[in-house]
Amino acid sequence: MDSDSDKKSSGAAVIATVDVKEARNLINQGHRCLDVRTEEEFENGHFESAINIPYMFKTPQGRVKNPKFMDQVLAVCGREDKLVVGCQSGVRSVYATTDLLQAEFKHVCNMGGGYIEWVANGLPIKIIDKPPPNSHHPNPMGSL
Repeated sequence: MDSDSDKKSSGAAVIATVDVKEARNLINQGHRCLDVRTEEEFENGHFESAINIPYMFKTPQGRVKNPKFMDQVLAVCGREDKLVVGCQSGVRSVYATTDLLQAEFKHVCNMGGGYIEWVANGLPIKIIDKPPPNSHHPNPMGSL
């Protein structure tokens, strides 16, 4: 058996997996980074220049697949776009990459290890600034 684990077969789709350093090189060369984690995970820190389209949502019953995932991806990406798909640890991104390949996206690869490995390798991240939970915003209409 070959020890090369760079490609995984999932039905008809063959998934190419790259490590985080190669993912960054691809992004720097013009690949788009699709972050499929939840909005909350994304806001707490994400890959530089990433587009966030959650593959799954948290619900009281657990995680459920985003039923509009493919429509949301197609709204911002073309099937010919070069995509690197990442998540927290590399599991959801495998599922998302499989779906994208089955939807005839041509140039898609999975980021092995995901955000956890990205951070562990000291690669740049971006954090969305959020106002403190109890901050009061001035009334934009002024006093009436």
